[in-house]
Amino acid sequence: MLVFCAALVVSALLSGCVSTVGGTALRGDSADLEMFDVPTLTESDLDRVLLTAGEVNGIMGATGIRMTASSQNMSDNSDGVSDVDCLAAIYGAEQMVYQGSGWSAVRDQVLQEPTTDNEHWVEQIAVLYPSSEKATAFVEKSRTTWQKCGGTSIDIDNSDVHSTWRIDTADVSGDILTQVSTQRNAGGWGCQHALTSASNVVVEAWACSNSIDDEARAIAADMIKNAAKK
Repeated sequence: MLVFCAALVVSALLSGCVSTVGGTALRGDSADLEMFDVPTLTESDLDRVLLTAGEVNGIMGATGIRMTASSQNMSDNSDGVSDVDCLAAIYGAEQMVYQGSGWSAVRDQVLQEPTTDNEHWVEQIAVLYPSSEKATAFVEKSRTTWQKCGGTSIDIDNSDVHSTWRIDTADVSGDILTQVSTQRNAGGWGCQHALTSASNVVVEAWACSNSIDDEARAIAADMIKNAAKK
């Protein structure tokens, strides 16, 4: 039986996901971020912060994941959620969420198997700020929002697809914030959301499958590693 996912998208282009098989994803290594010396980045550095498709496949325990959409703009899905106060906990790279935080540039990619029955769905986002203080302030504000939204359910109306997501309690104890959301009546399809910052960049990641573990955290950690490369 097909499991349809009203995916956490960045625009109308970045559409939902479908899964027929649950695999066992590989858990990545989310090393202590304090060991990485991340320089002040410019917009031209954002593309190298993002992982390659091969790196994403390695973390997700897959082989066929490819980039299927990209954007250099924030999105607006605020009209499609039942509780706009929890928009930050259910969507990435949202205009309303980042509004007023001082961000200056964004790179956003969706990666998945390019088929109608993909087993994995990944979104990776890098957002540039003019200072490390502003990047840190955004993550700290998100920490509070994610905690407030934990334990709630959110309805999403995305085009002709309606779905309900259960948002778990957020893990905000470490450098990388994480939270898992599970789609109701979707055969176990769920997504981990991860968010952190280093220097003047905020990175955000979503990792979705039928057997999600800690993959989004690993993606976010590896994005910070990329940001630290000279």
